[in-house]
Amino acid sequence: MTQLAAPSALIIIDMQKGMQRMPAHTRNNPGAEAVIAGLLAAWRQAGQPVVHVRHLSRTPGSPFWPGQDGVEWQPALAPLPHEHVVDKHVPDAFTHSQLERWLHQRGIHRLVVAGVSTNNSVEATARSGGNLGFDVRVVADGCYAYAQHDFDGVAHSAQTVHAMALANLHGEYATVQTSAEVLAALAGA
Repeated sequence: MTQLAAPSALIIIDMQKGMQRMPAHTRNNPGAEAVIAGLLAAWRQAGQPVVHVRHLSRTPGSPFWPGQDGVEWQPALAPLPHEHVVDKHVPDAFTHSQLERWLHQRGIHRLVVAGVSTNNSVEATARSGGNLGFDVRVVADGCYAYAQHDFDGVAHSAQTVHAMALANLHGEYATVQTSAEVLAALAGA
């Protein structure tokens, strides 16, 4: 088991109230929020940096349109006053956000990514992080996806979408691990 070099930033993506409005039967991993809450508690206890990423839509009527309660944090995952918040308008948390600069200024080279959705904002952020030279870990049980149709119109379950997104990332842009593996590495740091 590789230890997590300090500092290692926990990046929590889009855990906003608007995500709770999506039909539960169309997603996988119903325990993801509890896993993320456990990671958050461990990071806080270890005094490691936490970054909360919030999506602010540019589409009127979106639940993530600024000023609506959908953009608010889920209470159990809300940032503390000293924790860094990144607002984004596209899936990738690095695009137009100064996240890369913030991390470099603090000497942070390892990122642990969790949140929603696996095949959208989690994947986009992990890809960019890997491409920018960060050591990225994606927490498999700390994110989830939604069922969708592929380009040919074939329906895929949320679990299949989730698994394919993780497969796209693992070994190329990131290392995919379970929360137990990540927490064990954090404890050994």
